[in-house]
Amino acid sequence: MTKRLLLTTVLTLTMVFGFSQTKEELQAQKAEKQAIADAAQAEADALQSQINALPGWRIGAFGTIGGSLSNFNNWYSQGAPNNASGNIGITFNSYANLIEENYFWRNSLNVNLNWVKLDNKDTDLDDDNFNPTTDVFNISSLYGRNLSEKLAVSTLMEYRTTLLDNFNDPGYLDVGVGFTWLPIENLIVVVHPLNYNFVFSDNDTVFESSLGAKIVADYTRQIGAINFKTNLSAFQSYKSGDLSNWTWSNSFSYTLWKMIGVGFDFGLRSNQQEAANFQGVALEDADNKLQTFYTVGLSYKF
Repeated sequence: MTKRLLLTTVLTLTMVFGFSQTKEELQAQKAEKQAIADAAQAEADALQSQINALPGWRIGAFGTIGGSLSNFNNWYSQGAPNNASGNIGITFNSYANLIEENYFWRNSLNVNLNWVKLDNKDTDLDDDNFNPTTDVFNISSLYGRNLSEKLAVSTLMEYRTTLLDNFNDPGYLDVGVGFTWLPIENLIVVVHPLNYNFVFSDNDTVFESSLGAKIVADYTRQIGAINFKTNLSAFQSYKSGDLSNWTWSNSFSYTLWKMIGVGFDFGLRSNQQEAANFQGVALEDADNKLQTFYTVGLSYKF
């Protein structure tokens, strides 16, 4: 009995010691492979930087799809026990940039659409359709001739409006000239002191076109599975501060599996003319509160 117990103990210690050695060996092999992988990734990143520096087109796109649907029957704990609701949101960001030695032509498109539905099935007085809520459309084209590696003389055309509701009412078209600064890779800063802001609207009492300065800052980048874009577009009217406006939009997506991941978009806007039009008051009497939106959902990398 004693011999059998001793033998069992020796075998157990041997297995534990062997497992410990195997684990250490595996960890050492993993560290070695990770070092090789890190070196290969560094070489790949260096090659990608060289590719990015070559003349030609750079084209890319990514987007977010978010949504939820629900249906309740006889759920008495809530005010409307029989209802169907839903929320659908879509964002799309794309760019097509031509980069040459002496000039560049950068084009971008941003679309953010959202629909909401709340149907109380106990009444016929409410709306059972999906109605648009967030509605953003922005397209821009920037052309520049390089004065140096970091500075260019440029001209910009930017148009923004809504698609689902009140298309081009209002609509904003900025056309101007000035300079573009490229301090670091992927960051573009546009300063156009000569810019005309065309405003299209059926309500000409609060919406007015004017001359002013245009400032745009855009940073778009992809790091591995992460795509993100931040864009600030501001117009400062020389005629009146009430005719000025700015929009800051941000998009982020993280790829989890193949081309599918999670995405988050949010935006801020200030526009005195839109506030006055919505409130039905004179331009100077409007309460210009900060406009905001956000969308969270699945993302798809195009």
